[in-house]
Amino acid sequence: MRTNACSLSYRRVTSVAGQCSVSYLKEELYVSPQSRARQIRDVVFVDGVRTPFGKAGEKGMYAGMRADDLVVKCIRELMRRNPSLPAERIDEVAIAATTQTGDQGLTIGRTAALLAGLPQSVPGFAIDRMCAGALTAVTTTASGIGFGAYDVVIAGGVEHMGNHPMGKDADPNPRFVTERIVDPAALNMGNTAENLHDRFPEITKERTDAYAAASQERLAKAYANNQIQPDLVPVASKKPGKGWTLNSVDEGPRPGTTVEDLAELRTPFRAHGRVTAGNASGLNDGATTALLASADAAEELGLPVKMRLVSYAFAGVEPEVMGYGPVPATEKALKQAGLSIEDIGLFEINEAFAVQVLSFLDFYGIADDDPRVNRYGGAIAVGHPLASSGVRLMNQLARQFEEDPTVRYGMTTMCIGLGMGGTIIWENPNHPDYNTDTESTEATK
Repeated sequence: MRTNACSLSYRRVTSVAGQCSVSYLKEELYVSPQSRARQIRDVVFVDGVRTPFGKAGEKGMYAGMRADDLVVKCIRELMRRNPSLPAERIDEVAIAATTQTGDQGLTIGRTAALLAGLPQSVPGFAIDRMCAGALTAVTTTASGIGFGAYDVVIAGGVEHMGNHPMGKDADPNPRFVTERIVDPAALNMGNTAENLHDRFPEITKERTDAYAAASQERLAKAYANNQIQPDLVPVASKKPGKGWTLNSVDEGPRPGTTVEDLAELRTPFRAHGRVTAGNASGLNDGATTALLASADAAEELGLPVKMRLVSYAFAGVEPEVMGYGPVPATEKALKQAGLSIEDIGLFEINEAFAVQVLSFLDFYGIADDDPRVNRYGGAIAVGHPLASSGVRLMNQLARQFEEDPTVRYGMTTMCIGLGMGGTIIWENPNHPDYNTDTESTEATK
């Protein structure tokens, strides 16, 4: 039977009115040996992979394929790339999907683990935080690692928007409307982007189109420099009458896109609006997975360390301006880490809409073309298969860390449907001050 602190040491202290004195609470409160020994452990990003992202729909390269098969390919590739990791050492598989039905249902973390050939002893679960599903799969399992419940995990996400169009079969509670909890227009993400333009009129369509064209250009440059391909898992697909195709690159990018091209596109969410298919992410299919571990387990198993998790945070905003969510989430994550925005040397911001990215940059006084931001381009160019995108951001940040050891801290952040944002701050293991106390480091300079 569990007892309270007073009864544990009642004979040794004086109780006043049935309560322990302040000095007793400080000096005599019983702590089990197990609790005394437990410490928060460092969590590291070991590796991450993804499928090429395809266009959703009948003409897309994954038309006719199952979503869970895309995840399986990613899990198997992670295991192939990290041969020193025994499969039985994986403690959890967390896979996110925004639409958890059909081939994205049936507790997809567990089913994907079994289909990938992991031992039956490896558990798994499904998770949903809309666009930030994979990001949340990472933070949730990372918390378990930090607490000591896990040593090694696989976390990721999948979205086959061809099989499961966004919002299909959703049944919003009528109280959203009758009690004015959420503006019905906020259930359409394009409308929330137009609302951001209304709130920040200085973010013009010309600015968003210029940013979108730059995203296409940066992605094309990254492909030319072989900075995207190393983390892609080739996927074979078969179409009636066309035979098999090995898909090894993303399907959505439009290299050579100009501002003039984008200016001609229609604005589907509002007459004479500012949001178009060119300055927003597309509808896509794809999957991602990441391998996370405690720093001790990574060392024991000979696993590489690409990043260390420093802090993370989620925050809510009005659903009507969903895209602004990364701002308060980042403020919380920076505060937890004891850092300022000036300490962040690289930003991976999910480009759900250009206006959403620019509202974040404006808040922090960062230029639209700052070279620290989305060096390899973003979702406007590469695509955004909803719940899978968070790990894509991490893959790209990890590679940039490897290329640029002068950067100590980087950030992955994204907006989330129904008015949220999520941010993770990471540390670069290639930096000379990696995993050292900032104040101590400054004192020794």
